[in-house]
Amino acid sequence: MEWLADPNVWASLVTLTALEIVLGIDNLVFIAILVGRLPENRRDSARRLGLALAVLTRLALLASIAWIIGLTAPVFELFDRAFSWRDIILIAGGLFLLYKGTR
Repeated sequence: MEWLADPNVWASLVTLTALEIVLGIDNLVFIAILVGRLPENRRDSARRLGLALAVLTRLALLASIAWIIGLTAPVFELFDRAFSWRDIILIAGGLFLLYKGTR
């Protein structure tokens, strides 16, 4: 229960909550735009299905992030620095963002 007094935990929770709210609003807008193109009789079911899939996908991604955080066992060493799968995934993600940002 010591983690409850840690300000880093609370800052992470607030950040994650803010990101989830922003992504949720983004999903709502995107689904509303797509559903608007459907016939009137299919809009409600498409909206429910889209929102359900968005929530399930977000939960699956959060679970995968929690799993990735636990991948701390060293895989190899380079220049006296041990690299785990978590490090490799973070480096690959950072390089991908740099590539996409410059293209």
